[in-house]
Amino acid sequence: MSTANLQSTRQAIIDYLRLRRRASVKDLGDFLGLTSTGIRQHLTVLERDGLIQAQEERGRVGRPTFIYSLAEKADELFPKNYDILANILLEEIKSTDGNERLYEILHRVAQNMADPYLTRVENKPLKERVAETVRIMQEQGCLVDYQQQGDEFLINEYACPYYNVARKNRAICTIDVEFVRTLTHSDTRLTRSLVRGEQCCTYRVRPLQPTPQS
Repeated sequence: MSTANLQSTRQAIIDYLRLRRRASVKDLGDFLGLTSTGIRQHLTVLERDGLIQAQEERGRVGRPTFIYSLAEKADELFPKNYDILANILLEEIKSTDGNERLYEILHRVAQNMADPYLTRVENKPLKERVAETVRIMQEQGCLVDYQQQGDEFLINEYACPYYNVARKNRAICTIDVEFVRTLTHSDTRLTRSLVRGEQCCTYRVRPLQPTPQS
């Protein structure tokens, strides 16, 4: 059997489990017209790749049966419309409540995202806060590094998690800027942007200036 056929058979197994939620080797064999041995070969590959999981079920008599279902990772194989939904929501907020309200909401979203990490950066000098913020972003799957220039820091993010949204609504960039600002407790500005065709998104981080006394 060709690689293309193998892939289409595994996709058919995934689609079947998506519709039926669970199935035995016999169920899948009847559906696809394959032998139990052939089905098990495909299931072994899918299980190895973390796309399906097996659970043993014992009946009243006979040998236990393995029942297969989709693993959480398999959800990544199905279409997502997050970008479309996000753009529609942003436009709806903007048209209903205006830009100021939109930015207020995005600021709160960023602060909520940062809140679980605040204990990791509290009471640290700026350089350590920047380094820890970069580690947190890397843990979230971001491709990011930083450099120091005098008393300021440049955090460079090389892949935008909201790129398709940012192309239509650059207000979404507020989330990452505010996330960095909150964790570094600094004067943070976005100085370069992937959406503008530049190499990366760069967050310039400077120490906060003391508030003038009246």
